[in-house]
Amino acid sequence: MRKISKSTKRRLKFTLFLVTLIVFFLTYRLVKIQIIDGESLKTGALQQWTKSIDIKTDRGIIYDTKGRKLAVNVTAFTLWATPSDIKNPEEVARELSSIIDMGYDEVYLKLTKDVHVEKIKQWITREVADEIREKNFRGISIVDDNKRYYPFGSFASYILGFTDIDNNGLYGIERAYDKYLTGIPGTWVKATDAANRQLPYDGEKVFEPDNGKSVVLTVDETIQYFAEVAATEALINNQAKSVSIIVMDPKTGDILAMANKPDYNPNTPRESLDPETNIQWSQLPLEERQNRWYEMWRNYAINDIYEPGSTFKIVTAAATLEEATSNLNSTYYCNGFIRDIPGVVLRCASWFKPHGQQDFSEAFANSCNVAFVNMAREVGKEKMLEYIKAFGFGELTGVDLPGEQRGIIPTNAQSIREVNLATLSYGHGIAVTPIQMINAISVVANGGNLMTPRFAKSILDENNRIIENFDPELKRQVISEATAKELLGMLEKAVIEGTGRKAYVPGYRVGGKTGTAQKIIDGRYVAGKYISSFGGVAPVDDPKISVLVIVDEPTGIYYGGTVAGPYAQMLIENTLNYMEIPRKYTQEELENISEVVVVPDVTGLRIFEAGGIITDLGLKYTTEYEIFTNQSNVLDQYPAAGSELTKGSIVDLYLDYGESNPNLSTEIEEGN
Repeated sequence: MRKISKSTKRRLKFTLFLVTLIVFFLTYRLVKIQIIDGESLKTGALQQWTKSIDIKTDRGIIYDTKGRKLAVNVTAFTLWATPSDIKNPEEVARELSSIIDMGYDEVYLKLTKDVHVEKIKQWITREVADEIREKNFRGISIVDDNKRYYPFGSFASYILGFTDIDNNGLYGIERAYDKYLTGIPGTWVKATDAANRQLPYDGEKVFEPDNGKSVVLTVDETIQYFAEVAATEALINNQAKSVSIIVMDPKTGDILAMANKPDYNPNTPRESLDPETNIQWSQLPLEERQNRWYEMWRNYAINDIYEPGSTFKIVTAAATLEEATSNLNSTYYCNGFIRDIPGVVLRCASWFKPHGQQDFSEAFANSCNVAFVNMAREVGKEKMLEYIKAFGFGELTGVDLPGEQRGIIPTNAQSIREVNLATLSYGHGIAVTPIQMINAISVVANGGNLMTPRFAKSILDENNRIIENFDPELKRQVISEATAKELLGMLEKAVIEGTGRKAYVPGYRVGGKTGTAQKIIDGRYVAGKYISSFGGVAPVDDPKISVLVIVDEPTGIYYGGTVAGPYAQMLIENTLNYMEIPRKYTQEELENISEVVVVPDVTGLRIFEAGGIITDLGLKYTTEYEIFTNQSNVLDQYPAAGSELTKGSIVDLYLDYGESNPNLSTEIEEGN
């Protein structure tokens, strides 16, 4: 046998080593592909073989309490591209850009992206979608979509809010209940070959979306309409900066209406309703323009604070009666001033014509600052702060809209100085939100209970079946039912005899309190800028509604009774009529209703002459505590001469100062 040479052995060894190395490498690759990278490679293969397109959900409907639709969805279409399927992107981009009104460069960039699918444009019209389908572009698909739509435009915009381009809630109810309204998106999956052609019998699957749930609000569309009309008229007639109105069911905390003016259209939330403003905004840098948008979207009734003025006297009166430091038979003497606080002189709004001796309810009807300062002193700063907190000031009400503020109250009793206690008694030196204020008024209307305000009543499924209810929530009892009843009587007297006479409605027992507060800007009271308000309840014998009307920076006359009172009256009368609450006329009201009086022209006359003429005709008049003497002349009147009023109605007279106009130095002046 021939002996194997050494060189042959070396070649065999090398060959064996090489084969072993190759086998080892192939084994390693097989293990890596099959086991280590198996799942990721499988996923990658599936991605190459399949295409998936998201299927948007139908967002839930927003209904008012009677089932009327306030926010709905309308059919729209979304244009998608599969870049790998498009053979001639230049030509496709050219044709598409002219159809969908987009720039060629922008469309071309989308068509050539290194992605599986790319959204070209959302919410194209049916006509545009049909035109694109006729072109039969390869790699271009159109998916049915829906767009959020608010059928009443700016109506209730601060309640509803709006969504972004992907139907995510951004403001209002849309944001607060987004988890219910949104639903779960679906997916359309199909398999393709190497040329990206859809394979027959490929097991194409459509994972249906789980549509959003619907929200039923406590808001009544008709009452909301009344509030919107009243707010618009108050804004225009007073040439005010803004107006906010809230209507609440005091027994449940249900918000029946909330209107802020000026407002915006949630269908086009980045555009002002004023065309000139839009032109100005278009010239601003993006950051500044965004700030204007945020300012426009800000919900005054929930997100902003203000000094309430005399409407806050409800809290002072409640504390006084509940603590029994005074009662309805207690008397207070008003000489027009508080002079015993070192370094400060505070005055009553009627300082030029002091109220003199008055009982508790008269002091309330007169909105006498001097009396309320003395009430707060009797209660003491510790108890006053306790009741301020009990009425819900300084804490969140829990209302189901985003961005609520706590307001500003004293941090503790030790921080309340003598002058602070005095001004707190009539609503200065404290900042509240409108929603806090109407909630506090509702405490008096419902027998002493603080409720949690709410906008949402229930959640419905796709078949309009209730799947979740939001029940009224009692936070705590603030005052006794007896105290609440006494306060209701005083509120009614304030409307019949006091500063709230403009809110009087024949046949309905209306109670209310006016407020006028000088505005604070940058930490200082600003002359000539006021917030005028009226808060009330009706009917007093069985309260169905609480109302709050706030007019920010009215032009000219600024007293709450004159500025806000008439719109509260309009709102109360319309709402109670709509709710079919029967009127109960007194004999005097029946007599007055049957007789119409033509308003005389008394401008230019002295006050005593004008008052005599008006009284002789069976009308009443008020000067809203303007500073005057018997020599004061009537500068203007409301209603104007020639208007028709029922006998017993009130004519506002606006006067000059007459012969006396003392120059008095005070820290704070409170109007009513």
